Amino acid sequence: MKDRYLTVAALTKYIKKKLSFDPHLKDVWLRGEISNFKRHSRGHMYLSLKDETSRIQAVMFAGNNRSLQFSPENGMNVLVRGEINVYEPMGSYQLYIQDMQPDGIGALYLAFEQLKEKLHKEGLFSEERKKVVPMYPKHIGVITSPTGAAIRDILITIKRRYPIVKVSILPVLVQGKSAADSVSKAIAYANNNLDCDVLIVGRGGGSLEDLWGFNEEKVARAIERSEIPIISAVGHETDTTISDFVSDMRAATPTGAAELAVPSLVELQNHVLILTNRLQRAMDVEVTAASKQLKQMEKSYAFKYPEQLMKQKEQDLDRLLERLSSNLINLKKQQTERLNYLRKRLSQQHPHTEIESRHKQLQEVSKLIQTQFEYKLKTKRDYFISQLEKLTLLNPLDTMKRGYAIPYTQEGQVIKSVTSVSKGDKVTVTLKNGSLLCEVNEVKEDTNE
Repeated sequence: MKDRYLTVAALTKYIKKKLSFDPHLKDVWLRGEISNFKRHSRGHMYLSLKDETSRIQAVMFAGNNRSLQFSPENGMNVLVRGEINVYEPMGSYQLYIQDMQPDGIGALYLAFEQLKEKLHKEGLFSEERKKVVPMYPKHIGVITSPTGAAIRDILITIKRRYPIVKVSILPVLVQGKSAADSVSKAIAYANNNLDCDVLIVGRGGGSLEDLWGFNEEKVARAIERSEIPIISAVGHETDTTISDFVSDMRAATPTGAAELAVPSLVELQNHVLILTNRLQRAMDVEVTAASKQLKQMEKSYAFKYPEQLMKQKEQDLDRLLERLSSNLINLKKQQTERLNYLRKRLSQQHPHTEIESRHKQLQEVSKLIQTQFEYKLKTKRDYFISQLEKLTLLNPLDTMKRGYAIPYTQEGQVIKSVTSVSKGDKVTVTLKNGSLLCEVNEVKEDTNE
């Protein structure tokens, strides 16, 4: 009975073996929505696939997801192919994805839109970072297939429009998995080793798969890093690639790129001819005007009678010198008179005179102040003596000198009336030269009052 019990690991292995031998679970095709998406640091992708009622765990290892042309995201509907098996440590079954495609939209188109959005947010498409393509290049680099129609169209156009420019061809792969590496390395090589003024990067038309090398991020980064201006010429007029957005200038076709890269020599010659004719007409006008002026000068008095003109000028010079001498004499006289006038004013207003006048005023003011001070002092002295005499008359000490005395109670109060003391009280009598300590033997009150 005891041998009938299994371990969890044994049961899990049994279920795993059953699922592994089921041919229907070895090649499973599912449609679902991605949720709980997580990309591990080792490159593995962990996610859930769900529909309206069910959910299944899934994993896509790095070896399988490395070739994906798009980045899976939560909420994306996908078509997947893989096998069902058991993950023993958790005892759960899950889908091991081998291939994944977007549901309802092509993988390449989705990858194109995702990369386009990413680079746009980084600012690689902004006009501010685009370099100016020179009008008259001396050296052009062409990065394309050496055998395609694009290189033939570019060379024919350049030779027809501007044959004096130097052209360097950098052959690259323009289709297949190695195309992006080949193009990006050629751009770097041109920047490091060639003195090109502009680069043309492109190829002829084709499907989205054929043009995919120019939609790779590494090509976009190489274009962005290039110090040389780049004209993108990929496909036909209706074809658009990531390279077109990042490049400094976009041409609809390789032929259009060549036309943008170089000016037309015929047009330049015509323009030079127009400028030459315009310059010639301007010079003719100037020469005509100068000739007319010269003829007028030849008819002038100076050219006909130079000796008479010189004599006249000599006389004019003498007259001017006399006028100058007269003006100098008059000016000197005026300045001398002004100087004498200023000296006279200075003498009248000399500081010594002003000082003497101020000194006299000071003496008079000092004398007046002294007189007022003596008067005030006498007045105050007389008033003081008068007040002192009045105070002397009221001084009790002077009264005491005439034989009078002042009695005080033991508390030090002046005795002004007999009612202030009683028989037996001790009193102090102050005289001119001392005090007497007395005792009241009898109090007599004056009845006549």
